[in-house]
Amino acid sequence: MTPTLTWAQLRDLKCAELEGAADGWGRSSNRADAARDRIEQQLLTGLRDTQEGEAAQAAVARLRQLGRNFQYVYTECGLLRTTLNSLAHEVKTQQRVLKEALDDAAALKFTVHADGSVTYPAGGEGLIDGAPLRGGTASSSGAPGLLPPSGLVAPNPHAARAQDIADRVTGAVRAAAEIDWRYAGILRRLRAEEGLKVPDSTWKDAAGDAAEVRDAAGAYLKDAIPHDASPAERRDWWAGLTQEQREEYLAVYPDQIGNLDGIPALVRDAANRDNLQLLIGKLEGRDDEKSVTQLAGLREIDRQLGAAAKPGEPPMFLLGVSDEGNGRAIVSYGNPDTAKNVAAYVPGLGTALDEEFAKGDLKRARDTAIATREIDSSSATIAWLGYDAPQFPDGMNSLAVMGDERAEVGGRHFSEFVGGLAAVNENEDPHMVAIGHSYGSRTVGAAMQEGGGVPEIDDIVLVGSPGVGVDRAEDLGVGGDHVFVGAAENDAVTKAPSKLQGNLGAVAGPAGFVVGGLLGRDDLWFGRDPASEAFGATRFRSDEGPPLIGPQGFSFGAHSGYFDRDGADPVSADSIALIAAGKAHKVKVEEPR
Repeated sequence: MTPTLTWAQLRDLKCAELEGAADGWGRSSNRADAARDRIEQQLLTGLRDTQEGEAAQAAVARLRQLGRNFQYVYTECGLLRTTLNSLAHEVKTQQRVLKEALDDAAALKFTVHADGSVTYPAGGEGLIDGAPLRGGTASSSGAPGLLPPSGLVAPNPHAARAQDIADRVTGAVRAAAEIDWRYAGILRRLRAEEGLKVPDSTWKDAAGDAAEVRDAAGAYLKDAIPHDASPAERRDWWAGLTQEQREEYLAVYPDQIGNLDGIPALVRDAANRDNLQLLIGKLEGRDDEKSVTQLAGLREIDRQLGAAAKPGEPPMFLLGVSDEGNGRAIVSYGNPDTAKNVAAYVPGLGTALDEEFAKGDLKRARDTAIATREIDSSSATIAWLGYDAPQFPDGMNSLAVMGDERAEVGGRHFSEFVGGLAAVNENEDPHMVAIGHSYGSRTVGAAMQEGGGVPEIDDIVLVGSPGVGVDRAEDLGVGGDHVFVGAAENDAVTKAPSKLQGNLGAVAGPAGFVVGGLLGRDDLWFGRDPASEAFGATRFRSDEGPPLIGPQGFSFGAHSGYFDRDGADPVSADSIALIAAGKAHKVKVEEPR
């Protein structure tokens, strides 16, 4: 196309050639993806398993760099393919508009000139002599559909039709020229820097490239993503796509496909690993606190994804990642689509996408997965940070300012996530468990109360809970005998005062939690104490943990030790694993409060 595009050039343009070029870039993208997989799944694994020493470590580092390079090639070639396909799609739309106008002109025996003007024949009758009115030529030079006033002369009935055809021809050519100009700019910018390395700055450019292609390809791809559909409908939508369509969605919208509940885990993992690199590139170089914090968390997740799994450790799947709010990350240890037992752990107060989450909360999920798989190998455990948990605005007193809103919003997202897991799970009746820790237990409680609850959940585990929003276990929708509670004796959060006693906690700080708990032992901040007899859940044993106020000062160690298998008494972690594996009858029971 040239800046002086004519309707004849638009008519004769072979969009199939653009689509053929797109296919070529697609093949290059797929080859790069296959090369990356071979490096990560075969070469790196074999090298780590058979070689040791500095030379082996250097080779691993070089292979990882090569894998990143192939990942970048995969991303950029995929963007080129979609850009060309989207260009062809938009141009073909204008070709259809042009063809319809030309067909109308031919049917009326009008002549369409090279400049887009349309000559029409004589027609109609004059008001004075009744003779046919002269023919003429209509040109489009302004807004379509405008004709000069006729005065006392009756208009030629062909004039309005000719004007309409001229407007449509000119409009199609102008739109096609604008499309050509817009996509030419995008294609010029889709260029890689020279060199054999792909640093973070290059991924930053790739993130910008992806955003630009997404904007351009909105009508071609984005509008079809079923964001408002149910997880089962999204599953069916993905299954109904061609392989080429899937590849394009993964290349251009890894952020949306990777975070779409109802999409298979293997697909989400592939999309999110690419989106992870784009997010790292996006945040690299920013100096605001949020970006620095999230970047540290993303880098640690990336490190773990690239590290070799130790013997007995399940494979790691990245089911979600985003810089939205305080950050989002969903990581599964074990494939949740094939596992018979699937447990989802919801963290609570103070959790955000940062290095602490990537090291601490992911370790809890990984340790639980390892323990569960020792009981039943067909198991997966997920760390689900899919909401904005309350942070620490006022140090130890933050419980006094917590409300239900974040739990309710998070509960809706968690319910949809679990629905997506069930929709793609290959087992006829998978055993699904929700594990809520701290404020995460309130989020699980909100999910179980929202609408029809979460019918896919079979068992609920609540640890370190300040209450779940109901006063009886049976109100959570799974039956009281399927709700299990861990409450360490020294965990102040499980004794947080109710809202009626909240001022005491706010004034007295951590000690106020203890005193408030003594004043109303089964009345917590978010309802009745889940560990109380009146609540009606099964309480399993937990190590009492360090005292809140000890020789070293304040300690919340008792609140964070429920998943600890390395401590002196891992009874709580063992109980969680038994419940996750469907062996709840084997847990060691403790008397309720």
